[in-house]
Amino acid sequence: MILRRRDARALDDWAALLRDRGSLPAGAPLPVRPMASPGSPRRLPDDVGAYAQGDAVVALSARRAGLESVPGSLAELADLESLDLTGNRLTSLPSSIGAVTRLRRLHLDGNQVASLPEEVVALARLEELHLDGNPLARLPDGLGRLQALRTLSMYGSALSSVPSEIGGLSRLEYLSLGRAPLTSVPEAAWGLKELRALIVAETRVASVPERIGDLAHLETLDLGHNELAALPEAVGSLSKLRSFLYLSHNRLADLPAPVTRLRHLRYLNVTNNRLTALPDSVGDMQGLVELRLYGNQLRTVPDAIGELAALQELHLSDNGLAVLPAAIGRLRSLTHLDLRNNALASLPREMGALGSLEFLDLRANRLTSLPALLEDLPRLRKLDLRWNKLDAPRAWREEMRRRGCAVYV
Repeated sequence: MILRRRDARALDDWAALLRDRGSLPAGAPLPVRPMASPGSPRRLPDDVGAYAQGDAVVALSARRAGLESVPGSLAELADLESLDLTGNRLTSLPSSIGAVTRLRRLHLDGNQVASLPEEVVALARLEELHLDGNPLARLPDGLGRLQALRTLSMYGSALSSVPSEIGGLSRLEYLSLGRAPLTSVPEAAWGLKELRALIVAETRVASVPERIGDLAHLETLDLGHNELAALPEAVGSLSKLRSFLYLSHNRLADLPAPVTRLRHLRYLNVTNNRLTALPDSVGDMQGLVELRLYGNQLRTVPDAIGELAALQELHLSDNGLAVLPAAIGRLRSLTHLDLRNNALASLPREMGALGSLEFLDLRANRLTSLPALLEDLPRLRKLDLRWNKLDAPRAWREEMRRRGCAVYV
């Protein structure tokens, strides 16, 4: 493959640096592949390599290569669209990054970058900026100039605040600010009208304002591992919130009423909170496919749980449940039921109607005899009965195994 002279020269510089770091064999050039079709790939399959289109390099990857610096000749790659430097030891980027004006995707996850050069805001075509796992303490001035940006991911930063300019990123669809010393969701975030996913987990956020209702296109919301004791009413108006809602490891004593109005939500995680009961309105969440409630203080669940006709996974471990309602037998789509570490001495016979159930975990309960209903579950593939004081006859276990069910006693 014949490259333009300046591109070839730049790749020689990269190859020399990578050989010095032991990421390329002695004397080896940087591997270059031709593009299979127009448009640069989202991620190169190789940790170290490049893609070329015609005689121009359009994508470059040097992942986990031990790099501590970037060659100054980076600016020579005038047609570069994708640069992946994930998992190195970089503490900064050269100002020449601003000259790579065709760059659309920049991956810097897992480095030691504390700040970005001001020149990065000249990347007018940049669509994705990945900075997870860096000690990033500040963002460059003029961030609002990145009008093509759709993804901004800074999970695991040292940011205690975010500049208001972020609110001017009118095309932003994905914003991740988690695992940072933030005490509130940046006010500017509520102006991001095209946002589809907002990640503000593992911070010190104790409240969310009603303005969250302005994010009308939001599909995924992660507020887990914070200090929330309540949610605003406006959460219930997020009609597009259908993919994921994470509320784990907060201080919720009740399932917030606005959450139960999200009737198309598919995944809800409220694990490791302080819930003592579920409202009957949980039965209105007809779109739920997976419901995770482990690590709370539930003693039972309401009959309304039986209204969740689409539910496939129900996780209720570590709650102290003493009884289950007969209505649980109406969950005909259920494939996974986790009841471990509770206080169940018996199971409702109606559970025998769970014809789709494949995995049933009953570890560490108070069962003293084998529930007869277990033999009525035609698709059961794994049954865990360990740490109960019951006797499971060998003949019974062999029969269950013959039917294709692995039994642990």
